[in-house]
Amino acid sequence: MGQGGRSRRARAHDEELGRAIAAAQQGDEAAFAIAYRLVQPGLVGYLRGLVGTEGETAEDVAAEAWLEIARDLGRFRGDGAGFRGWTATIARHRAFDHLRRQRTRPRPAAPEQDLLELPGPHDTPEQALEAISTRRVLDLIGELPRDQAEAVLLRVVVGLDGPATARVLGKRPGAVRTAAHRGLRRLGERLGPDGAADEGPGTLGESR
Repeated sequence: MGQGGRSRRARAHDEELGRAIAAAQQGDEAAFAIAYRLVQPGLVGYLRGLVGTEGETAEDVAAEAWLEIARDLGRFRGDGAGFRGWTATIARHRAFDHLRRQRTRPRPAAPEQDLLELPGPHDTPEQALEAISTRRVLDLIGELPRDQAEAVLLRVVVGLDGPATARVLGKRPGAVRTAAHRGLRRLGERLGPDGAADEGPGTLGESR
C-alpha cells in the first residue's frame, strides 16, 4: 500500500500542503490557515476514532494538538505527506494523554462524514470500502482489534501511506501493512456486494 495506492487527489492535496507549510514556516499566516484546512478534517476523524464521538472531545484534543503544531512548526522538516504524519503523531500523543486522564481505552470509530469525503484508494481489499454502507463500516471498524482499526483509520481517514502509518504507530512497516490488510479484509469478508453485513456467528472483535 505505497504511494501508488494513493489517489491523484490525495497527492495533489499533499503538494498544496507542502507549499503551504513552506510558506507558513516563513511566517505566512494565510498559508498556515490553508494547511489547517487541509489537515484538520482527517485529523479530527482520526481523533474521533481514538477518543470517541461524544460532544466536542475530539475537537478539543485537536485544538491542543494544533497549539503544539504551531509552536513546533519551525522544527518540521518534510513535505506535505510528511506533515500529515507529523501532525497525526502529535494528535495521537494528545489523544492518549486525554485517555490517560479519563482512564479510558481508545475506541476506534471513524465518523461517517470523514469517510464519505475521502478519496478512494486503489488496493483491492480497500475497494470494498467504496461500495458499501458507510454507517455499517463504522460499526465494523469499531469491532476490529485496536491495531487493525488504528491502521485502517490512519490509512483511510488521515490518508497516510504505509511507511508514514508505521512511523506514527512506532511499528515496523510490515506489521502495520499486515494489520491494515487484515482489517480491510475482515471488513470485506463481513460485507456483501450490496453492503449488507454477514450476520453469521462471531464478531470482528473476537476474530483476533
